[in-house]
Amino acid sequence: MTEKLDELEKKLSELEEKIKETKKRLPAHSTKPPVMMDLLALEDEYDEVFKKIREIKNRQ
Repeated sequence: MTEKLDELEKKLSELEEKIKETKKRLPAHSTKPPVMMDLLALEDEYDEVFKKIREIKNRQ
């Protein structure tokens, strides 16, 4: 179980970095739809991983 938790926490950290990088690609004005879609997909994945981590920690 600890290995899975470690993997999920690593994935969460990687997603945080990807989200930061994607946000840097967003222009100050007139957001580009493909970049926004990338950001939303990353944030959705982040939420799922965070939820799994929370569930594992609650079971311990």
